Amino acid sequence: MSKKVLIIRCGALGDLVYATSVIDALKLEFGEDTIIDFVTTPINATLFKYDNRVNKIFPLKHKKIPVILSSQKKEIISSSKKQAYDILINFEMGKQFKSLIEKTKAKKKIGWFNEDIKVTKTHMVEICKEFYQSIISPSNLEKSFPKLIAGNFFELAKKFSLQTKNYLVISPSNSHNKKKGINYRAWPHKRWKALLEKLPKNEKLVLIGAKGEEHFFEPLKPYNENIIDLVGKISIPEMISVIENSKALVSTDTGTSHVASAVNTPVFCLVGPTPAEQTGPYKTPNNKVIIINKNLPCSPCYKTQTMYDCKENICMTELSEELVLEKLKEENIF
Repeated sequence: MSKKVLIIRCGALGDLVYATSVIDALKLEFGEDTIIDFVTTPINATLFKYDNRVNKIFPLKHKKIPVILSSQKKEIISSSKKQAYDILINFEMGKQFKSLIEKTKAKKKIGWFNEDIKVTKTHMVEICKEFYQSIISPSNLEKSFPKLIAGNFFELAKKFSLQTKNYLVISPSNSHNKKKGINYRAWPHKRWKALLEKLPKNEKLVLIGAKGEEHFFEPLKPYNENIIDLVGKISIPEMISVIENSKALVSTDTGTSHVASAVNTPVFCLVGPTPAEQTGPYKTPNNKVIIINKNLPCSPCYKTQTMYDCKENICMTELSEELVLEKLKEENIF
């Protein structure tokens, strides 16, 4: 009899990508007929639109609303009462999830609030594996990596004049671009603009960004004729497909870089204060991850006083477009 599993992960886009390693781990351990349901945010749930490995998504928009006032949390609990889960895996550490986990019916509950989790690994993917390693054999853990399933590329290719592996994706924005103050993970607009200018004019470039981020891209205009502007024009599932079928992705340490690593597209990730060995795109035997940084003695310094004292954000502002071009050439991207 197949096992039925509920997974709870409601963080940012990259957090959910990290957690997708659990899908193949479960399938390898318990069989392809394992039924996997996810609790995640409505926007991130679209990551699974074309993923037939996932049975059902429970969208959870307001995580802090208590169970008694949350129709979405009640639906999860009610569903589990009709047929209890064999396993519940919780990746969430926030106390707002504790009552949901307690009230959801499952024969076995693992992860945060259910076990004494000791974090010993460095990268977030490896840390995620520590949350479910008690039920997965070491050999299957080693074979499990983040993976996303893209939709059909044909319609996108037709609509935007794209050809498989014939374009480079550029992803300049990140999830912090609307926050006040210094966006410490950002590469300056002048650097992005210079990179776009210096890339070969016969190289087809695809710019991507989420809907609502259009203002961020204004300083990069006007665009050269070799640039296809998809900012705000594609959904998350379409973005996965665009990245999967590209030659490579250039981005900062943000969600698109994790998507690229999960679909095995070469990713050139510009990193400054963040610890790439912990939160950067995850390296596997099947992908290529190139971290580009200044290697300053003060890095990484994310969310430390060193970072807050650095008003010039030198590890990003002094990272040159020439270095990015050099890395792209070294990997024969153009």
